Amino acid sequence: MLTILFDGIAYGMLLFVLACGLAVTLGLMNFVNLAHGAFAMTGGYAAFIAVNRFGVPFLLGLPIAFLASALLGIILERTLYVHVYRKSHLDQVLFSIGLVFMAVAAVDYIMGSSQVFIDVPDYLKGQFNVFGVGIGKYRLLIIVICGLLTAALQFVLSYTRFGSRLRASVDDARVARGLGINVNAVFAATFAVGSGLAGLGGALGVEILGLDPYFPLKFMIYFLIVVTVGGTSSITGPFVASTLLGVADVAGKYYVPKLGTFAIYTVMIVVLIWRPQGLFARGSAK
Repeated sequence: MLTILFDGIAYGMLLFVLACGLAVTLGLMNFVNLAHGAFAMTGGYAAFIAVNRFGVPFLLGLPIAFLASALLGIILERTLYVHVYRKSHLDQVLFSIGLVFMAVAAVDYIMGSSQVFIDVPDYLKGQFNVFGVGIGKYRLLIIVICGLLTAALQFVLSYTRFGSRLRASVDDARVARGLGINVNAVFAATFAVGSGLAGLGGALGVEILGLDPYFPLKFMIYFLIVVTVGGTSSITGPFVASTLLGVADVAGKYYVPKLGTFAIYTVMIVVLIWRPQGLFARGSAK
């Protein structure tokens, strides 16, 4: 039971890193970016190429994945996304869905359709026992990295000047510009970091989830569930939702394997009936 709980927490942490960028862009920038999974796929393939083909150490491949996705994110944000910030959410959904299918086709053409995995070093393989609980080394790495990222994100958004500038830019961009805030630069940096985190999550997830050109489509629903259940008013909501959903999914697949992902959708429905705005929604709508 404790081993399942540990694996569920590790899976939940991975979901959080994959989805937190979407939580930031949707919750703080009010932009619906369903192409978020494409940035995760970019990071996964960047790490795969660096590690498997060029022999880069695995731990060095993780920042490469972050930087590759962040760079792609800032380029697309400045050339494409910036033109649809003020559009309706329907326009944003259609725009980002189009990008997803373009990314799937491009990666399928360049990398092929076969599923790939990253060569993980031997010291991250296997598991060790602590008080009878089997702890996977790779999953422990995921928990440590994701935990540190969560604390760093919460600190930046809540206690730094950049976080206050981001909130001011979202609340009223015109007033923020009047106060001397470079709103375009703030949005670009936020989008780049969100994309980079997605890429990092994609790189970490290759060993567990596998990677193929259809990755953005297969896991898009998971990103949306995390953001919907957790709410978009803070990082805390998606973090709690990811952990809850990760444990529910792993436990459901272990105890009732024939029902597949039934458990995770059950948790989503129950939470949304109880709190339609998510677990950590704002007290009042703006």
